[in-house]
Amino acid sequence: MGNNQGRSESKTSAVSVDTIEPEVEEPLNVSRLSFFEKKKEVEMTDADMSSAESGIDVLDSKEAAVEKKPVTRRARVFSVDENVGFGYLPDQVYRKAVRKGFEFSLMVVGESGLGKSTLVNSMFLTNIYTSQSPDIKEGLGQTLQVETHHVTLEEKGVKLNLTVVDTPGFGDAVDNSNCWKPIVNYIDEQFEKYLEGESRVKRDSTVQDTRVHACLYFIAPTGHGLKPLDVEFMRKIHHKVNIIPVIGKADCCTKEEIISFKKKVVTQLQEMKIDTYDFPESELCEENFWMRERLPFAVVGSNTLIETGGGKIRGRQYSWGNVNIEDKNHCDFSPLRCLLLSHHMQDLREVTHNLHYENYRSDKLSGSDLPPYTTFHPSQSLPGLSDSLQDDESDFLDEDFKTKDGKKMPGKGNSISMAELRTKSNESLAGFRSMMNSLKKVKHSVAEDK
Repeated sequence: MGNNQGRSESKTSAVSVDTIEPEVEEPLNVSRLSFFEKKKEVEMTDADMSSAESGIDVLDSKEAAVEKKPVTRRARVFSVDENVGFGYLPDQVYRKAVRKGFEFSLMVVGESGLGKSTLVNSMFLTNIYTSQSPDIKEGLGQTLQVETHHVTLEEKGVKLNLTVVDTPGFGDAVDNSNCWKPIVNYIDEQFEKYLEGESRVKRDSTVQDTRVHACLYFIAPTGHGLKPLDVEFMRKIHHKVNIIPVIGKADCCTKEEIISFKKKVVTQLQEMKIDTYDFPESELCEENFWMRERLPFAVVGSNTLIETGGGKIRGRQYSWGNVNIEDKNHCDFSPLRCLLLSHHMQDLREVTHNLHYENYRSDKLSGSDLPPYTTFHPSQSLPGLSDSLQDDESDFLDEDFKTKDGKKMPGKGNSISMAELRTKSNESLAGFRSMMNSLKKVKHSVAEDK
């Protein structure tokens, strides 16, 4: 009994100690418990990882352990007081770019008599169209011609390899249906050349860039809005090239007529969902934001210097006065040239490469321009296929299961070396590529005949 009483007293005393201690040392115990609990959690997660590596089921331990969230640490930014050297990296890029030079391709499209050639010469202060004989590509069955003019310009030590693509004869025929085909084909050809150049096994260090970076589309100053030909043409190319709408020979209209005409054109472009180049504000300072509001640009071109009381100006002389093409109050020639050449030329090149070319490249490599090969048998789907192509296809299919010396591919009782198998694989791949190229050409010819 005495022992039991002593035990009960010890129990009661222990209980009393436990109930009193939290009140006195609660902050200390909480901090210690939190520390040991965290340590226990870390140990449990480490044990889970080791048991998972050994193939042991650790579902119970994972439920007991607290899940660790991935910690993303932000990169710290330090400012170096002394000169280390990488601050001169932009200068290195600049010097390399100046040595290499730049390439820019500008297309001008519009009806005859809207001053396309005069505007381009005025913009670059160079007689580009008479510098050399142009490269001419005529459209099949069309009066339209695609002319390319190449010239190298230099300004402040910077060289620009400029290509101007002109389209004389656009919209001049009685029947202008499909008159845009040679232009669309030219744009696609340049994409195809660039894709072929960068897809070669052994390619040049620099692939010549002849892709069209911007298209100045000239709108006749009728005052009645866009014509059906204007709408249809821009629909065909607005996803292939950066379109910049321009109102040619704006000196034929008054200021009020130009303002009303611009509103009509902008409304029609929005209704027809035609995307034009918007000249992003990120490339401009705030004092030049007003230039973007001049879209579509009402321009006047001139290569003549006129003597006035204030000096020489580049413009046109009329009986009622003079038009200074570089005065923003007379026309939008100065904002157009400033935005196109001084602020957004590099952005136009980047949009062409990152957007329009990438869309063409993805469609081309994914094969979306051709139906699946299983449903596109040349002898059934393409009428008028030449006999030689059919013979080549049959020979290719017949030899597809034979080796170079006439033996069959490996079967139950045959064997073939890796060298012969590799040779046959390369031959089959080359034959397949040539056959697909021939099929594409035949498809395009059949589509044009329709």
